[in-house]
Amino acid sequence: MKRLFSAALITACMAATLPAQAQFRNAEAAVKYRQGVMQVQGFHVGRLFGMANGRIPFDAKVAAADAAVLEAVSRLPYIAFTDGSDTVASSRAKPEIWKERAKFDAAANKTADDIAKLNVAAKTGNLDQIKTAVGAVGASCKACHDNYQAQ
Repeated sequence: MKRLFSAALITACMAATLPAQAQFRNAEAAVKYRQGVMQVQGFHVGRLFGMANGRIPFDAKVAAADAAVLEAVSRLPYIAFTDGSDTVASSRAKPEIWKERAKFDAAANKTADDIAKLNVAAKTGNLDQIKTAVGAVGASCKACHDNYQAQ
């Protein structure tokens, strides 16, 4: 039942994002949207990384909840990389996103796929499996940020 609920939640989130690109009133709104989603992701991934690195106590229920949230929102930021949003002053998105869109989309999909694997690992409650999956997520996040985010 939990799997069915999770699948329904993810499907609903994905379906809700389809018209979202058309709903951004301007480029600034798109940037705020993607930065907001990234902030949510950062909170949940931060706790997972903290548990995996031993900086905070491991709690299997919290890890599973955090991983579920991450998977539910993992594809949301990418719809907000709209044309013109690269010129917004508060954006740290590099122009390479729009010049290399296929590569950027592949990197985004890899990150989302790694997060899905983390969610599976977190459901086991096995810290070693979570550590392995967290490492993969960290690597794919870092690769995307290194290539497509200005520091």
